[in-house]
Formats: sequence, structure tokens, C-alpha cells
Amino acid sequence: MPRKPRATRSPFSSRSRTCSSALVLAAIAVAAGGQQQAAHVPLSGRAPQAGSVSAGQTTSPAGGVSTLTPTVQASGEFGGSVPAPAARAPFSGQLSLAEAIARGLEYNLGASQWGSTVAQAAGAVRSTRAALMPDISGSLAATEQQTDLKAMGFRLPPGTPFNFPAVVGPFSYMQLQASLSQSLLDLTANQNLRSSQQTLLADRLELNDARDQVVLGVGGAYLGVIAAQARLAAAQAELETANAILGESQQRQEVGALARLTVDQNQVQAAVQQLQMTSLRHDLDKQKINLARMIGLPPRPDYTLADAVPFAPPPALTLEAALAQALEQRADLKAAAAQAEAARAALAAARDERMPTAGFTGSYGVIGSTPVSDSHGVFTLTGTLRIPIWQGGRVSGDIEQANAAVSQRQAEVEDLRASIEAQVREAYLDLDAAASQVTVAQNNLKVAQEALEMAHERFQAGVINTVELIQAQQAVATAQENQIDSVYAHNVAKLTLARALGNAPARWNAFLPASH
Repeated sequence: MPRKPRATRSPFSSRSRTCSSALVLAAIAVAAGGQQQAAHVPLSGRAPQAGSVSAGQTTSPAGGVSTLTPTVQASGEFGGSVPAPAARAPFSGQLSLAEAIARGLEYNLGASQWGSTVAQAAGAVRSTRAALMPDISGSLAATEQQTDLKAMGFRLPPGTPFNFPAVVGPFSYMQLQASLSQSLLDLTANQNLRSSQQTLLADRLELNDARDQVVLGVGGAYLGVIAAQARLAAAQAELETANAILGESQQRQEVGALARLTVDQNQVQAAVQQLQMTSLRHDLDKQKINLARMIGLPPRPDYTLADAVPFAPPPALTLEAALAQALEQRADLKAAAAQAEAARAALAAARDERMPTAGFTGSYGVIGSTPVSDSHGVFTLTGTLRIPIWQGGRVSGDIEQANAAVSQRQAEVEDLRASIEAQVREAYLDLDAAASQVTVAQNNLKVAQEALEMAHERFQAGVINTVELIQAQQAVATAQENQIDSVYAHNVAKLTLARALGNAPARWNAFLPASH
């Protein structure tokens, strides 16, 4: 599973002089736990992600005034998903907003990969803890041996009154043994464990933040499909109006009450509307395919949306309260703080490399021609105290790297805190602008529709020509587009605010109440 990883922590090798004392029958000093545990020094900041979900803006005209319309873009892994098993997650063909978000949280690749990252970090904690745990092993050996003593240099002096065999054996023996090694004092290993535990906590929080991003991405894609459907419906109504006007003009032209040029102009307008319909239908299908890709459905547009998300005011929440909630709840800020704590633990581990370490190893077994009837017990117990004296400046290098990592992580925390405040403030600005845009767009649409009705009546009376009627139709089309964009912008701003506050999976429906 490809992890979108933090830079790998480098285990630095360690050499130290040892002072060993045999406690009981110690002929050989057995190393307790190998070389001194090295500090794990994190060398970089938060994990770079191959993808993300972000809220952007596009410029669009609203009633003759250019406005910025918020948009949601999911890139990389957040734009894909693991296919949902049909038996586990059957799909009826109608997709509600709640179901879309639930499927995204379950199958979106962005959240799925962070889940694998958490599993890797949990394994790293267990591996790091192993340095502090007893190491117990057992062995059973059977030996068949024959030795040529003469070849090994064993010779009796001349005149020796007895003979000594040149070859001994063959003879056999068996040995059954259990061994134990345990670290008693290793401050670096303890700090490494603390660092890996904080990294695991950070990864779990990053998973929560990825789920927040999934809510933003899937919710934004669903809102995009709703807007595309509304544009298609508006274009359908415009096409029907254009066809009705074309029919009227053809009837009047047949009785000689209208010029052929006017009929041709209306026919061209109907054809343009038909072409617009085709383009909007294709755009809708593409957006539905994009949404399906994000939530584990087959990448096809053959499904319908069960919900509409009309204009509605956001929950009553002051900017100050929103800022306080965001700084308290945002999972990515908590993850950055945990990474900073992991870096501080790694710094402590690097400093503790200068401290002594202690441990012991022991073994007990039986040896003989058979392990049961003809054997004797043997054992070894060795205690080891290591005192670092000179390590070539390696510890100083580890400390320097760990210090730099601590500074980097702390800077990231402060930057992210400022970024979160900026996101909340920008969401409130977008909400205010979008709410005003909705009001203007609704009034503009009402006026444009009234103007079109008057133009139609004047056209039927022969007071105006086709050009003015087409202009009135285009004004209505523009007003409808602005009204659709303004409602979409307002909903996206609410969804962005829900993500900016944190814990989006639990609170998005308070910001986007859907209607069936």
C-alpha cells in the first residue's frame, strides 16, 4: 500500500565502549540488546499528500457584475476510490447526499490510504516497543562429532608410558536451551517509543482530517451535479420557449404577416438552444461520472440524485465562536501538534544517546547424550553496562538534526493555526457575498422573466422584431444561470465552513439540509 509518507526517520548506528562483569559463570560477555539504541530523528514536516481537496473560486457575471463563485476541487487520490462491493453496499440507482458522503467516507481512496498509513504507524510502535521488551528464545541442538587430535597438534612426548588415541569419536550429544535478554536502562529507546506513539496519534488525526476533506470533496461534487441539472432544466425551458416562438413565427409567415428573415432568425436561435442543451447534458454526465469515481460506484452517469439542496441560511454561529471551534476541533492542527511532540521526543532520544545503557542476558539448558536421562544443567547470566565515551560526533549530529526538526514542526503548527483562521474568515466572507448574490440574482431573474413576457407580447403585436425578442430570452438565460450559480456558491461556502470548523462528517448536514 503506497504510503504518502513523512520522510523516513534515519536510525543512526552507534558504537560505544562497554564495561562488562560476569555475575555467575560468565565466560563470554553477551551483548544485551545489541548496540545502543539510536534516536529516530524526524527530518521533515507533515506528510506530503499526493492529492487534496480544496475550495477555489471562479469568476462569473451576475447581473452585469463580475463575482467570485466558490468551487470545490478534489485532486489525486481524493478523486478516486476503491470499488464498493455490490453485496456489501447495494445501490438502488438513486443517490442521496447522505449516502454519497457515507460511501465517500467508506471507499474514497484518500481516506482509505490514510487508514493504511495508520496501520503502518501502529506496526512501527510495536517494533519500537520491542527494544524495551524481553527477548526470549529456545533452541534444541543435536551434535554428532569425531575429532582428529593429532591433526589439531595434540601429541604425547616420547617415552610416555601410555598410548593416547589420535582420533576421538565418533560421539554425540544433545543440548536443550532457553535464552533471555532484557534491557534495564535505555533512555533513548524510551524516547523513541514516545516519539513513535505521537506519530501514530498524528496519523490517526490525519485520517480524521482526510475524512473532513472527503466530506468537502464529495459534498462539493454532489452540489456540482445539482447545479448542472438545474442548468440543463433551464436550457430545456429555453429550448421549449424558442421552439414555441419559432412555431408562431412560421404560422405568421405562412399568412404573410411576418418576413422570412424573422423565421430564419428564430430557427437559428432554436438550433443554438439545442446545441446548448447537448453541451449541458454532456457536462452533467461528466460531473456524475466524477462523483461516482469518488464514492466507489462504477464510473457511469446512469443514476439519479435523490436530493435537492435549496438556498437556506447557515446555522447561527458568530465568527468568534467559529474561530474558537475550529482551533479546538481541527484534526490537522492536532496532528501537527502531535508531530511537534514526536519531534521533541526524538530530540530527547538524541540527547540520551550520551547516557549509559544497561541490560542482561541469561540462558539455561541441559546438555548430554540425551536431554532427559543422561544430561546436566548448564546456565549463563551476563550483565552489561555500556558507557559511551567517544562516538565521533555522531550524537551531536543527531541532536542538530532533531533540533531542526523540532523548529520545523513548531513552525508548521503556527502556520497551520493562522491558515485555519484564514479559512474560517474567508468562508464567512464567501457566505456573506453569496447570500447577497442570491438576492440580486432572484430579483434579476424576476425582472428578466417579466421583460421576456412583455417582449413576447410586443413581438406578437408586431411592435418589435426577432432581435429584441432573442435579447430578452438571453437576458432570462443569463439571470437563470446567475441564480443557479449563486445558490451553488452559497451551498459551497456553507460546506467549506463546515470543513473549516472540523469534524465535518458529524456536522455537514446542519449546514446543508437536503430536500427530497
